[in-house]
Order: sequence, then structure tokens, then C-alpha cells
Amino acid sequence: MQSADIKIRISKLSKSFEGKSVLRGLDLEVPTGKSTVLIGGAASGKSVLMKCILGLYPIDGGSIEIDGRDLADMSASERLALTDKEGVLLQQNGLFDSLPVWENIAFKLLNVRGLRAEEAREIALEKLGQVGLAARVADLFPSDLSGGMQKRVGLARAFADDPEILLLDNPTAGLDPIMTNEINRLVQTAVAKLGATVLAITSDMKAAQRYYDRLAMLHDGRIIWQGAADEAAAADNPYLDQLIHGRSQGPIGTAPRAVAS
Repeated sequence: MQSADIKIRISKLSKSFEGKSVLRGLDLEVPTGKSTVLIGGAASGKSVLMKCILGLYPIDGGSIEIDGRDLADMSASERLALTDKEGVLLQQNGLFDSLPVWENIAFKLLNVRGLRAEEAREIALEKLGQVGLAARVADLFPSDLSGGMQKRVGLARAFADDPEILLLDNPTAGLDPIMTNEINRLVQTAVAKLGATVLAITSDMKAAQRYYDRLAMLHDGRIIWQGAADEAAAADNPYLDQLIHGRSQGPIGTAPRAVAS
């Protein structure tokens, strides 16, 4: 692909923790205005990769480029401007316990955009509805919510500012099948209507093939397959075939690795 067609380009990325290699010369391209889903076995490094892209983990080698700019070459102000374009959902949701739900969702709107509270709250209520939560939830606190509801609030916050880039770590984990389909459709809408670029992690193989444009598989610290999501099931790759079909027998094995996820 041409450089203009790639929103996120990762080249030869490496990351270790206490001498244990998690990412080992990883290469990945995330096309502009498309949705890409990342799959892999447990503790394969998917969340580590996401946190490297966000700058939460310093990388040991290689490069991460967004819109053709290497993150390592950006000034602090440029990096801040970039994060302002991103909507993020981390695995543990990252909600602020001391803030009511609507302020969690509207945090960027209030503190970066400088919106008035009334306007920010209205947007928060709209996003709550999009993830299937009633308006009355807005004044509750995260501790008042179930794990699934917290996940949906985290998603609402990720979508609150209609971001240019969406980085979603297991956006449907812990949700029932109906809400899972609704969230996946919401991701599709963000791509179709907003032109957003999406990189998501999922363990839902059916959703990965049905709702996303492209799919990439992470194994042993590297991307071992990437291509059109609807072509993944027919790909001649035994690792990908085992994971997609959930087979216990195959080259991946079933023993968990003692590294970060």
C-alpha cells in the first residue's frame, strides 16, 4: 500500500519485560479509514502492542508511525495533539472512580475541548444510548455498575469525541450476544460515517471475520498473517486455522506463556 493509505505503520517493533521478549520484530499496517482486528492466543502480546502504540510502554526497537510520522520524532506537543485524535478503550476500561458516568464519558470534551457542562453532558447521554445504557446511568458512579456496564461506559467514552483513530482492547468482552452485535455494528458505523481508522483486539473469531475489514494474527511476538478478514478462514496458515476454529490440537498448543498479554 502507498504511505497515504496507511494510518498506522509498525516496523520491526520489539518489546521485552525483565528479559522476556514479548514483541519480536513485529510488522503491521493499519489502513486509513478501515477497521483492522488483531487476534492471537492468550498472552501473545496483543495488549502490549496496543500500549506501545499509545506510548504507555516505551519500545525497545523498531518504529511506530502514524500518518507517516515516527512517534519517536514527535515533540511533546505533537504527541499530545495526536492523542487528541484518538479514542481509546483499554482492557480494564480505565474509568475514574471519583467521577459520575457522564463526566467519565465527557472527560476529553470538558478538559481538552473546553465544552460547557450542559453541552458535554448532552453528548455523553447520546453516547450512552448508543451503547445501550439508559440516561439514568449518567449520574451513577463506576462502582455502581456491573463489569459489562463499565465496559459499555468505556466504549461510550472512546466514541465521545468522534475520533479519527479508535484503539479498542477487547471492546465486547463480558457483554451478552445482543450487545456484542450492537457494539460491533457501532464500530462499523464509526468507520462508515466518520471515516475513522480502527485497530481492535478481540477473542471473538466470528465477529473478527464478520465485522472488520482486515485481520492480523499475532503469534510468538510477530504478525504471522494479515489480510482481508473475510479471507482468513480460507488462508493456508495452520496457526490461523487453529485459532479461528478454536481447535485444541495444532501448532499453537494450549500452555499459557508467562508474559504480558
